[in-house]
Amino acid sequence: MTQNAAGTAHTQRMTVVVTGASGRTGSRVAEAARGAGLAVRAASRARGFDWEDPTTWARTLRDADAAYLMYPSDVGSPAAAEGVGALAREAVGLGVRRLVLLSARGEDQALPTEEALTSSGADWTIVRASWFSQNFSEGPLVEGLVHGELVFPAGEVREPFVDVRDIADVVTAVLTSGDRYGGRTLELTGPRLLSWREAVAEISGATGGTITYTPVPTRAYGEALAGFGVPPEEVELLIEVFDTLMDGRNAHVTDGVREVLGRAPRDFADFAREAAAAGAWQA
Repeated sequence: MTQNAAGTAHTQRMTVVVTGASGRTGSRVAEAARGAGLAVRAASRARGFDWEDPTTWARTLRDADAAYLMYPSDVGSPAAAEGVGALAREAVGLGVRRLVLLSARGEDQALPTEEALTSSGADWTIVRASWFSQNFSEGPLVEGLVHGELVFPAGEVREPFVDVRDIADVVTAVLTSGDRYGGRTLELTGPRLLSWREAVAEISGATGGTITYTPVPTRAYGEALAGFGVPPEEVELLIEVFDTLMDGRNAHVTDGVREVLGRAPRDFADFAREAAAAGAWQA
């Protein structure tokens, strides 16, 4: 057996736990990992895994080789640091040493969660992603776009939106590259900067309709979220996070995707065209 064939055989035997497997990134990570020949163990509440119930963790982690960690709601929440740290330690104790954490680029509130992972004894890699392109096509922003107006507290700041398929490809490459990315923090962005106004304009062009962008103060946006029933503590965290992230700190691109995958990241225009063709913003 050649060295390459041996590596492929090893990859095919590798079992990876994917948390948030039905979500925006987890579903793509699971798909990319399966495509690379990994055995995927999907971890979600529907499959008996609950971040808030540590008694569900062991049966999900046992006999796995690696895990992709995506903490729901926000990686910057105090509960995320506690949960990721505890799960990472349990995973290491069960022999699951290779852990990849999805974090948020430029989010100071996420640093305690990252520290909880790096101090757990795991063979860790952190993937800090910029704002997802798919946040426009999946999740709470869709309704506004469908009705012709996105109201959001981003001002005119520019962001290098990243396609979640690139995140999934990078995570899969990290998992299948041995120790190459161990102990590394990878920053992933798209290939160019766009303001939210420019992104909405590209979506509007892709749909053939007219969609506008209306910037609002962060506090006003938080009050609107509260009015929709978002819990007060989550509202306060989101206000704090948005105030942090929308100060221009992320208004530059990185070569993280190219470094790992050897190709350019997917462009926002391609995302918008594909999502529009799939009916993402049809009423």
